[in-house]
Amino acid sequence: MLILTRRVGETVMIGNDVTVTVLGVKGNQVRVGVNAPRDVAVHREEIFERIKREEQGNGSTRAPATHAANGHDRDQDAHS
Repeated sequence: MLILTRRVGETVMIGNDVTVTVLGVKGNQVRVGVNAPRDVAVHREEIFERIKREEQGNGSTRAPATHAANGHDRDQDAHS
């Protein structure tokens, strides 16, 4: 695991197309913004795990990443 230190407003690049920016810090919570191509699934871990469980229960062979292909099913947390 790569461990980085960033301040509010600073960004981490993942490959050529994904950025993660620190938007704010309140106590023990860190708000991050993720910019990624629409074909890259971006979910909180607990949402990703739920998607995998649901797909296994349905017998689906589709990979969880396809859920976000159109951008409409992306995990979005607008709460602060």
